[in-house]
Amino acid sequence: MTQEVNGKICNLGNVCDCVTVKDLDPCIIIIFGASGDLTTRKLIPALFRMWINNSLPDPVAIVGCARTEFSRSEFIAKIKKECMTCATVAESQWNDFAALLHYFQVEYDSLNSYLQLKMFLKDLGAAKGTHGNKLFDLAVPPHLYSIIADNIGQAGLAHQYKENNGWCRLVVEKPFGSDLYTSQELDKSLHRHFTEPQIFRIDHYLAKETVQNILMLRFANAIFEPLWNRSYIDYVGILAAEQIGIENRSGYYENSGVIRDMFQNHMLQLLSLIAMEPPSHFEAERVRDEKLKLFRSIRPFTEKQGDVVLGQYGPGIIGSEAIPGYLGEKGVAPDSLTPTFALLRFAIENWRWQGVPFYLVSGKRMKRKETRIVIQFKEVPHSLFRDVLKESVSANRLVLSIYPEEGITLSFQTKSPGASVCLRTMDMDFSYQESYKGVSLEAYEKVLLDCILGDHMLFWRQDGVEEAWSLLTPLLHSCERCENRAQKLHTYDAGSWGPDAAAGIIEKIIS
Repeated sequence: MTQEVNGKICNLGNVCDCVTVKDLDPCIIIIFGASGDLTTRKLIPALFRMWINNSLPDPVAIVGCARTEFSRSEFIAKIKKECMTCATVAESQWNDFAALLHYFQVEYDSLNSYLQLKMFLKDLGAAKGTHGNKLFDLAVPPHLYSIIADNIGQAGLAHQYKENNGWCRLVVEKPFGSDLYTSQELDKSLHRHFTEPQIFRIDHYLAKETVQNILMLRFANAIFEPLWNRSYIDYVGILAAEQIGIENRSGYYENSGVIRDMFQNHMLQLLSLIAMEPPSHFEAERVRDEKLKLFRSIRPFTEKQGDVVLGQYGPGIIGSEAIPGYLGEKGVAPDSLTPTFALLRFAIENWRWQGVPFYLVSGKRMKRKETRIVIQFKEVPHSLFRDVLKESVSANRLVLSIYPEEGITLSFQTKSPGASVCLRTMDMDFSYQESYKGVSLEAYEKVLLDCILGDHMLFWRQDGVEEAWSLLTPLLHSCERCENRAQKLHTYDAGSWGPDAAAGIIEKIIS
């Protein structure tokens, strides 16, 4: 089975030019936190799939770094099980990939460890022929970012194109600070040795196919953008519902809450792609410039009722399992007021979006795991059928589904067969899974590939991070310091769609 993509015929049973990238620079990928969950479950399996699909450079080496005392064979054995379940592969394929893996024990706060690592990487690079190109991935708790980045720099590993070095890039995961001040302090520490173009701030939500497709949907199709404004759109809803709880991460979540965990990064990025103005070119800096303009157009939050609804899950039932409330989770303070649910109504003050509400909703222990964006169009201004139907005509609705299935659905009205005039809502569906049967890149594979390519399109720029925190920090302080904080935190049953105070808006998004 073949399909034409941008003039190229792709065999959908094999890897096509849309997935593989030729002429990737050879490099060494160094993962700090190599003994941790993120590396074991996400990063190494993603690299394994990339290698199977010919999406890694050749030559390439992967070096795991952590404080744990591992031999190389012990490190490989630790991650083998996860990798062998992430794809249907032969033992020989794993053995070939395992030959790329290395391990180097480090003490994160010891400069001497990094000087020894420097010599190890120099020898490995010479043996592999990687031309001094290095990608450092910090899969560690955020409080270690500054320590590791500073030691990398002091050891002389952050230099680009000097002393036989090629390029050098630094990858950091969210959270990028906990408020505006801590974000700025983190930025200062990273920029002590790394320039902004060297830094890649990951938001893996942006690498999902439906999310990447938002700009293509808007700007590669003439039928949508003329309607993409306050004249035709009634409201926009963005939902990121999670069925899981805090999963033994009470230490992190108690200090974070849903706004820091989801809104400062994932939710605002989805909002920016939907609402930004068209860039002059499809280039990383032009796109990120437009996102920044959008963030600066968002009206600051006020105490106005309905702009903010916060909640915390109580006991409930999911499936047939009894779920404890947040206060019953291990490590959570019995009087904790940390929100696990938030509904924020954003108002964008510009010509395109004035008066259009943007409802952003995210929470844990909700009815089901689902991520979607709803573009609700306005009803027709004059219904020709009101005398016949005795009711209004349902408005068009565009739904971008991100999870569990990635796809796009457009609803519209048609006449049902028969002698009477009856309107029926029909859906025009596009499913990625059904339309593209070949190899596709999962989120972490895409972001890692872009890091190797040096493409910043899917990554946060520091001014965007600061603007997002500038918007949310006053809200966080208001919520965390107000005297009647407990009264503003609505309890909802685990397994429900959230607090009653948010029910009307959520119904608009999920219906």
